[in-house]
Parts: sequence; C-alpha cells; structure tokens
Amino acid sequence: MSEERAVAAVEATGIAYEVSRHGPVRSLAEAAAARGIEPSQLVKSLVVRRADDDFLFVLVPGDRTISWPKLRQLLGVSRLSMPDAAIALEVTGYERGTITPFGSLRAWPVVVDERVSGTISVGGGAHGVGLTVDAADLVLVLDAQVADVSEPQ
Repeated sequence: MSEERAVAAVEATGIAYEVSRHGPVRSLAEAAAARGIEPSQLVKSLVVRRADDDFLFVLVPGDRTISWPKLRQLLGVSRLSMPDAAIALEVTGYERGTITPFGSLRAWPVVVDERVSGTISVGGGAHGVGLTVDAADLVLVLDAQVADVSEPQ
C-alpha cells in the first residue's frame, strides 16, 4: 500500500517521474547501481525531530550525511534528533529505507541540501522502489527550502 500512496502523491503533483523497481539490496551503493545512477543521485529522505510531534524531512545526496550544526543553525534550534524506526513509520507511514516526502501521512516541511540537483531518485514507499524526478521539480512541488545542510560521509 505504501508504494501506491507514494506513486499517487507524485502523480498528483503533475511533475514528470518514473518508477524504478529492483530486488533486495544491502547498501545505498547497491541500490544506486540497481537504479542505474550514481550514489549522489540517490537522495536519502531522512526524518528529523525538532520537538514532540514536530518533524521535517531532510533530503541529502546518498554520498553525504546531515551536518547537524548546519541544520540546527538553519532551523534556529539547539537540538535535533532522528526518531527511531517505529516513530519514523508512525509519523510518515513509511518504513526506513522506503521513506519519501511524497505521500507522507502528514506534509512535514522539507529541507533539501543544495547539492541535490538534476535527475535524482528518492524512496518510493516500498523496499526496492524508487521515484526518479527532477530535483528542481521536487523542490517546487514540495515547497522545499534549499540550503547547505550536508557534509561528506
């Protein structure tokens, strides 16, 4: 059901997209190879907690990670955390490894790292499913804030 929700949500935006499906993978690099893209084009959708019942999505290239100091400064907060897998599922409707801002149970704010550009693949709501979209279109339809919020892994 989660895949259908994600696909319906991206379809409703009117942007061009493609759905890719592949078998089980053990790493981001394997997922990128299965989708025929570079790891930097496989964008991780990470759920970040600001406070109780206050979350946001942070999208970073697959070869990078969140820079917590940069993100805290951007958001003007002194504390942020990543919820455990059960909470992430509860607040998005998606399991870790499948999370996408498209079709989340609630429309949380989205921050996209400034390095996310061109053709990218984000989670598609189910394991082995990706949604390939143009990064500029994603930013536009999700009303995302673009900023420098990542660092090399």
